[in-house]
Amino acid sequence: MTEIEPFTVDVPAEVLDDLRDRLRRTRWPEPEPVDDWSQGTPLAYLQDLCAYWADEYDWPARQRLLNRFPQYRTTIDGLGVHFLHVPSPHPDAMPLVLTHGWPGSVVEFLDVVGPLTDPVADGGEARDAFSVVVPSLPGYGWSDRPDRTGWGVEAIAAAWAELMTRLGYERFGAQGGDWGSTVTRALADAVPDRLTGIHLNMVSVRPDRDGDLTDAERRALDRFAEHRDQGTGYSTQQATRPQTLGYGLTDSPAGQLGWILEKFAAWADVDGDPVGVLGADRLLDNAMLYWVPGTAASSARLYRESFRREAWPPTAVPMGAAIFPHEIFTPSRRWAERAFTDIRRWSELPAGGHFAALEQPEVFVQEVRAFFRTVR
Repeated sequence: MTEIEPFTVDVPAEVLDDLRDRLRRTRWPEPEPVDDWSQGTPLAYLQDLCAYWADEYDWPARQRLLNRFPQYRTTIDGLGVHFLHVPSPHPDAMPLVLTHGWPGSVVEFLDVVGPLTDPVADGGEARDAFSVVVPSLPGYGWSDRPDRTGWGVEAIAAAWAELMTRLGYERFGAQGGDWGSTVTRALADAVPDRLTGIHLNMVSVRPDRDGDLTDAERRALDRFAEHRDQGTGYSTQQATRPQTLGYGLTDSPAGQLGWILEKFAAWADVDGDPVGVLGADRLLDNAMLYWVPGTAASSARLYRESFRREAWPPTAVPMGAAIFPHEIFTPSRRWAERAFTDIRRWSELPAGGHFAALEQPEVFVQEVRAFFRTVR
């Protein structure tokens, strides 16, 4: 099957009723014996957000906002792939595939699709227009959950290349963060001749410890060392026993929300208050794309499939990077130049973190436009 079929998000009322019932019957643990996030998502913080989810959050209204964007599904290598496809109204627009990661979803990009596809309406220039494709990773959102092993980042990159072919895009740009960064890097390895360029807001490269380190490089190493020491429990579990994790998270919406909310607190530039900075509705929109389709185990399994792969060889595909200060790892350009031999734009930005398009949509759009101007 190679057909592309229209798709509309339509969550049945009984699913929403079940969600509210489960939230109201949550069996809570005792409070944490600390006054911060150091032991995970704080009890009172999660209880407040779950109460809002159960009693005030208006999913039908949020669903209508999501359905403003044209959505589709197609089957690639036996797996149904869900995606947004928003062609630009401007001629000569560049095709661009945007890829999210964990614990994100296509929701991350909703605020940037409009400005990217129609820059004139956003006060920009038609020369910066993109026709945007935003797929849900396999096992995420309304893409199918793989029923076999092998759906690592290389297979996903091959699927994205096939998706762009089906949409009539022979050459295209690619952008991503988190796993989306790795999928984008895999595209550069698999189909370099089809890519106009790649743009990353998470750059995973090995640091070069030879010679004198700059102050920024030392800070990057210190932050990453702290992450390895205190922040990798989730990835160890997801990379080793995703199925075991999935039982609890698939059964408990409070558990699913607590599992992913902690990462928004740790990785976003929110000073410990993701609800206050990002908004309860948008955080819950993202959580719904895990809860409703029941993708706790399948989304975690991407770590099992991809976490231990070998380092990529250097690529000559033109590359741009937006380095946000609260990212998990903030490499220097010097370190990145060994992996990317044609860096056209390298921006170190004053605010923002891991979820760039969600946290800093205007800056994200500006950076994507500026980089791809160098390759149009």
